[in-house]
Amino acid sequence: EFWMCMIALHKIGAVAIPATHLLTSKDIIYRTDKADIKMIIACEDERVLDAVDEAQSQSPTLKHKAVIRMNRPGWHAMTDGIAKASPKFERPVGEAATHNDDMMLLYFTSGTTGMPKMVWHDYTYPLGHIITAKYWQNVLDDGLHITLSDTGWAKCAWGKIYGQWIAGTANFVYDYEGRFEPGDVLKMMQDHKVTSFCGPATVYRFIAQQNIADYDLSSLKYCVTAGEPLYPEVYQGLVNALGLKIMEGFGQTESVVMIANFPWMTPKPGSMGKPSPGYDVDIVNENGESCEVGEDGEIVVRTNGAKPPGMFRGYFRDDDLTNRVWHDGIYHTGDVAWRDEDGYYWYVGRNDDMIKSSGYRIGPFEVESALIEHAAVMECAITGVPDDLRGQIIKATVVLSPGYQASEELVTELQNHVKKVTAPYKYPRIIEFVDVLPRTISGKVRRVDIRDKDKHGDYKPDLKAD
Repeated sequence: EFWMCMIALHKIGAVAIPATHLLTSKDIIYRTDKADIKMIIACEDERVLDAVDEAQSQSPTLKHKAVIRMNRPGWHAMTDGIAKASPKFERPVGEAATHNDDMMLLYFTSGTTGMPKMVWHDYTYPLGHIITAKYWQNVLDDGLHITLSDTGWAKCAWGKIYGQWIAGTANFVYDYEGRFEPGDVLKMMQDHKVTSFCGPATVYRFIAQQNIADYDLSSLKYCVTAGEPLYPEVYQGLVNALGLKIMEGFGQTESVVMIANFPWMTPKPGSMGKPSPGYDVDIVNENGESCEVGEDGEIVVRTNGAKPPGMFRGYFRDDDLTNRVWHDGIYHTGDVAWRDEDGYYWYVGRNDDMIKSSGYRIGPFEVESALIEHAAVMECAITGVPDDLRGQIIKATVVLSPGYQASEELVTELQNHVKKVTAPYKYPRIIEFVDVLPRTISGKVRRVDIRDKDKHGDYKPDLKAD
């Protein structure tokens, strides 16, 4: 029904706003208020339906509700309506006709800081995903592709509808409820002869813990990942087990893939790759000057000539924010990276996540990558804690692997491990063990929540000399 709704909305000229079933009534009220949403179509999930009903009383623009596969008082029965509808479609004409620069799609980005922003795309957006699907995911004509993503996220647009269909491949929909089981995904790819796969780094970490040799994945020809960096040690383990290289990519809700490891390239483990065709990407310092090789800077897209394929039009109803990030012919991503001598880009972190300690500027990814090499660390997040002497000191929030227990001895062991793997000044002086990391509803780690909690934390950090 999701695909049916999306295509129908595009054809009649209505703005589609994908949303996850995880939204609460508060989330729904925020969205209806910001975008003047007039109708919600929901799945047959009582919790979701109750949340929509609760939100409607505080959402004056929300006039219509439709539910699939069931009947409910006060709701349109969409499944029944589809069965009765005419198979003929008359394309809107005149003022109702759609044009390339009309709003087609609106995403509420699940930001790691602040409330979600409204990113809007026009009718040229699907064409940009030819780059994503054909030239990064390397989908095959008459192949079968799977992207693991909730339909509420922009990642779904990257991997479940536009580019894949244009390139001639079918999308396999794996709809799982509850706990994610990597073995189920591997069996599904085996049984249905999946030819290309895209998943977040977290999924690959879980897959790497399986005995992959138990599955016949001979049909699988290509694997890609985006959304979070894939640690080099996880990459190498998967390459050894699958016999396939994992091709990383980078982009945002505001774009299609803008940096990637493409089929004609030899990937470097941990690198995002090189700029996409049609995207004039650079790394600049605080003065807007191109960075030297190995120098950290912000990823920007130069748009003086024209809007790159698949680039967003702006933040809906927020010209100030649009002008802050996109001005003088340059779009500022807010992401920090560096470029090596071969032109490959390496992710460092969000601008907001950078740590300034004792005069050093430290990105969270390089410390996280060092920590994750230790067998005790399942997941981790690196943040800065305010410190009168150093400005900030590095803190690691760690989820332990099964079989490990938190202890002072383990803290020391992890600190020494980081000192051996990377520059000693980057080691975490504070380590906190937790059951889960705080995340956005799209799964991104919310380091801002950790930072906010730590502003008033009573810690006794290791203050030995670097």
